[in-house]
Amino acid sequence: MSRRPGPYRLPSGGLVDRANTIRFEFDGKPLQGFAGDSVASALLANGVRVVGRSFKFHRPRGLLSAGWEEPNGLLTMGTGARSRASVRAPIEMLAPGLAAYSQSGWPSVDFDVGRALDFTAALWSAGFYNKTFMWPGWHTYEPAIRRMAGLGHAPQSPDPDRYEVRNTHCDLLVVGAGVAGLREALDASQSGARVVVVDSDCQLGGRAYWDGSSIEDEPAHAWLDRAASKLTAADALLLPRTTAVGIYDDRVAVLVERTLETSADGASPRAPGAARLPRERYWIVRARRIVLATGTIEQPLIFENNDRPGIMLAEGARQYLRRFGVAIGSRVLIATNNDSAYALAAELKQAGVTVLGVADSRRRVSSDLSNAMQTLRVEIFSGCLPVGTQGFSHLKRVTLGRLSADGSSVEPVETYDCDALAVSGGFTPALQLYAHAGGALAYDPSSGALLPVREVAGVAILGAAAQSVPSGPRVSPGGRAARKWVDLLHDVTVGDLELALRENFSSMEHVKRYTTVGMAADQGKTSTVATLEVVARLKGIAPAALEHTTMRPPFVPVTLGAIAGRELGAHFAPRRELPMSGWHAAHGALVQDYGEWRRPTAYLRPGESREAAVRREALAVRRSAGLFDSSPLGKLEIHGPDAIEFLDRFYINDLTTLKPMRARYGLMLRESGVIFDDGTVTLLAPDHAVVTTTSSGAKGVFQWLEEWRQCEWPDLEVAVIPVTEQWATLALAGPKARTILSRLDTDIDLSAAAFPHLALRVGHLLGFPARVFRVSFTGELSYEINVPARAGQAVWDALLAAGASEQLQPIGLDALLWLRLEKGFLHIGTDTDGTTIPADVGWGKAAANKRRDFVGKRSLHLPENTRSDRHQLVGLEAAAGAGFVIGSHLRIEGSPEPSDGWITSACITTVSDQPVGLAMLRGGRARMGQEVEVYDLGARVGRARIVNPPFVDPTGERMNA
Repeated sequence: MSRRPGPYRLPSGGLVDRANTIRFEFDGKPLQGFAGDSVASALLANGVRVVGRSFKFHRPRGLLSAGWEEPNGLLTMGTGARSRASVRAPIEMLAPGLAAYSQSGWPSVDFDVGRALDFTAALWSAGFYNKTFMWPGWHTYEPAIRRMAGLGHAPQSPDPDRYEVRNTHCDLLVVGAGVAGLREALDASQSGARVVVVDSDCQLGGRAYWDGSSIEDEPAHAWLDRAASKLTAADALLLPRTTAVGIYDDRVAVLVERTLETSADGASPRAPGAARLPRERYWIVRARRIVLATGTIEQPLIFENNDRPGIMLAEGARQYLRRFGVAIGSRVLIATNNDSAYALAAELKQAGVTVLGVADSRRRVSSDLSNAMQTLRVEIFSGCLPVGTQGFSHLKRVTLGRLSADGSSVEPVETYDCDALAVSGGFTPALQLYAHAGGALAYDPSSGALLPVREVAGVAILGAAAQSVPSGPRVSPGGRAARKWVDLLHDVTVGDLELALRENFSSMEHVKRYTTVGMAADQGKTSTVATLEVVARLKGIAPAALEHTTMRPPFVPVTLGAIAGRELGAHFAPRRELPMSGWHAAHGALVQDYGEWRRPTAYLRPGESREAAVRREALAVRRSAGLFDSSPLGKLEIHGPDAIEFLDRFYINDLTTLKPMRARYGLMLRESGVIFDDGTVTLLAPDHAVVTTTSSGAKGVFQWLEEWRQCEWPDLEVAVIPVTEQWATLALAGPKARTILSRLDTDIDLSAAAFPHLALRVGHLLGFPARVFRVSFTGELSYEINVPARAGQAVWDALLAAGASEQLQPIGLDALLWLRLEKGFLHIGTDTDGTTIPADVGWGKAAANKRRDFVGKRSLHLPENTRSDRHQLVGLEAAAGAGFVIGSHLRIEGSPEPSDGWITSACITTVSDQPVGLAMLRGGRARMGQEVEVYDLGARVGRARIVNPPFVDPTGERMNA
């Protein structure tokens, strides 16, 4: 058979379809592989050794593995808008016409002038950028450094493919479709459980799919096919080509499914029926139980120049051999510290590949392995490890050394000519997801792996991931520390770790950040354990005494497209339409965006200006009645025996005395004491309350309450349910409001005696379920009518018809804000900012009088919050000059400050045509009756008198009518 050097395709063997040839390109060169090849196996089969250049020194790099842990084979797939950067070659399956490109090296990956950096490596040690590029500044050098790093380029044009986000629930989520995972899934599905099985490979079965093993006395393929059929028949969801990238609280798992392969330009092949498939799906799975059958990640050996192309993990070399029919070289040396690599030696030998021997760092090897190797005439070098390699662009020679009895030194033994070195430094369970879920890991001396030390409720580990394999030394002593690579992707060496310790970065987290070890796209999958061992040896302690660095999601990089799904363009921030939006548009409403909602600002009549329309609408409310679509008003249902106890911990006023069917206005604070939101709390029953919030604060208040409920007070029996969208809210206000509402068919007693201000009544309106609140944001007799969203238009139309004889008019948001300003009512976000506390807006006494604790109470006593010169909300009347402009600054006579406050709201009153406003003024409430100067755009425009609002109906007779 052929003895050409380097990797090559065997004349037979593997699971690829040799009758189905696939043509593709790498760096513009035409190549070919077979159906069933990965991009990595096809490159190896074509003799491609160098696939990239290292991050810092631009050393040539070849493929290291056959899985997600691959640190070197990160390629750009496709061209133009569909190109994808830093795709792992072992994971990407070969597709017709695919174009793959290396991401570093100029003028080419095979000859890179950047390699000159390697010959001046002493200048580029860990943290060099922080020490070297200080003048004139980092940003001067950053573009060039990023270009040299070689991590690909994002396409400039919009992505033409689409992506999806899906949610699902299951009783059991199995991550890893090897034999152990499939058995667990079969048992659960046969008992009627809803099961989801995911695996990052395109084939189910894990190692059993390609290693030629048997399961239950039959070929593995037959067992795997039958298991998949049984799961499908039981309605289990099988997701191959899907990677679990994170596990979060309450067993919420995130998966990324790769639905399509790429072709010449990166486009997905459009087979019949597949035209609408997305490129990726982002799954959010909520599981009752999670089983991690994630297998193991083989670890490399650490020795001098251990990064040359041709050095590969033994398990990866075995997969290329058995699954793809590709030999990693013609003369192969194997180095290991455990039993696993001997299978590779036997299979390479049987395939006709020259095996120079197996170097085993352990001094004793089992008799079974010894006899098997002796039969195959494969020499075992016990107590030996590689200590160095030679070669410029690829591996040419390996020098073995014999370890001393205590493993502290090594003596070179012999150098072997070879074009491939398969190494196995043992296996560490792939437990990143377990760590995401809250599981703790610790170094195990016997296996040299990170193993679980604490259980996680609802998360179990099965199969190889739950086992440990005894192993020997994996780091050869001696040699040049600066030439021993620990992190191949970020070019971190043992010398860098030594430097970090010399510079007093003793914590593993600090070592990580100083050297960037484990911080690259592979997230330390093949470097974390080695780093622990190297640092421990340098510090003279046991590795178990060190804590490993934090493992965070995602397990592998996730495209932004997958996360975004269809939330693009108009769907990125969808417009939220009111239940009566069609009516508003048809009746002259000037509709504008207010946060997420499209709301009417004013209803313009022909030839009418916006200002005239707003004044007309405001006058209608004061003289007769107005109808406002207040559906965006935030609405939350609070259920449970601790509902009021829960809410009382948020509001500054006492809610424990609130009676059923009564409402109470209140303020909610952040922990800092700053006003967060305002609204009402209404008690329907002792275990049921309704909270209203500002329209803009609905989502934030819900999330705020949920955070405290889940994280701080989980002992309280309470549930928070957002229902803003479920109810249409129609605000009917004005002296004729009761008359108009009484004309509709309702079983609610609307009389003043039966239905006072700040009360709730529940009944029916036009046959629809209704909640009617007597609360007012206008200072007039008002009803907030809540009916199911589907009934909103019918009730709106009926009210307008019933109020036609009373000159009822629809009003927009501008008129509503005008009316509330005349009453001096607070508008959160307009009359407050990120520093405003209750005392600043006249609520200091209410907060001080509440004896029970509430969020933010303690902060109200901070010196900053008790100063007498704080900005306080006051009313303004024009003393001289024109009307007020919002945002104008105020200046107190004789003040040394350039500004003593600003106008937050302003209007012309409907009752007196006088300019009025609200303002935040330094020490404002102590200055009642004084005058201040008003400045706009730096020029003095008039004077204002400080007064107490409200400006209309100060006794509240109209509101309480």
